Amino acid sequence: MRSLTAITTFAALAVGAVSTGYAQSDRAMPIPHVGAELDVPGAVEMPDPNIEYKVVFDIVGLPDDPSEVNPRLVNVARFINTLANNGVPEKNRQIAIVLHRASTENALRNDAYKARHDGHDNPNIELIRQLKAQGVDIRQCGQALIARKIDPADLLPEVQLDYWALTTLLRFQYDGYIKLGPN
Repeated sequence: MRSLTAITTFAALAVGAVSTGYAQSDRAMPIPHVGAELDVPGAVEMPDPNIEYKVVFDIVGLPDDPSEVNPRLVNVARFINTLANNGVPEKNRQIAIVLHRASTENALRNDAYKARHDGHDNPNIELIRQLKAQGVDIRQCGQALIARKIDPADLLPEVQLDYWALTTLLRFQYDGYIKLGPN
């Protein structure tokens, strides 16, 4: 099996370009209500079912509106759906997310999120659960928790607490993951 060495086809996903359409397919999406990128007739570079996609998304941002789902998390879901829609099997979709800086708040239990955002519910919880159900490894920077004075007990159970985003990102890269972001 070939290993992914370049992923420029999906660079737009990492920097926030979000398509509003669904790929033209009858297949059910692994993560519902997100869709996949649109088919492009005549495109040469396409997702390859024989490639092992090992990608770590470095997510640092938070939407201005606390009631909106983080578009970077949506991009990860869209990436998974696009790979699946193009026949990339689940075993070849090794996806991870590292949350740090402002994105730390995406990983909070609802009560902790509400306390920090004027009573707004955490809109990211369901998507984080769906990503985890699809095998996405979701990590949280411990240094960001300390800097933001967040109790580790306030993290969602789907999120693993790590010492520091930099060591986590380096570890994933050492293990052959391509880093996309920060965004």
